[in-house]
Amino acid sequence: MERLPIVVCPKCHSSSEIVHVLTAQSNQNVIYTCPSCQYVIRNIETNKG
Repeated sequence: MERLPIVVCPKCHSSSEIVHVLTAQSNQNVIYTCPSCQYVIRNIETNKG
C-alpha cells in the first residue's frame, strides 16, 4: 500500500496527509487548509509540468 506525503501545519504543527489539506485551483495554484486549527494559506504557487 502506497503511503501519502504528510504535511505539517505551520501554525499548530498538526500533521495530515496531503490529500486532506491541499486543494488545487484552476490557475495551477494551491490552497492549504489545516483540518485542526482551520489555518489557511491561499495562492501557493506551483511549478506546472
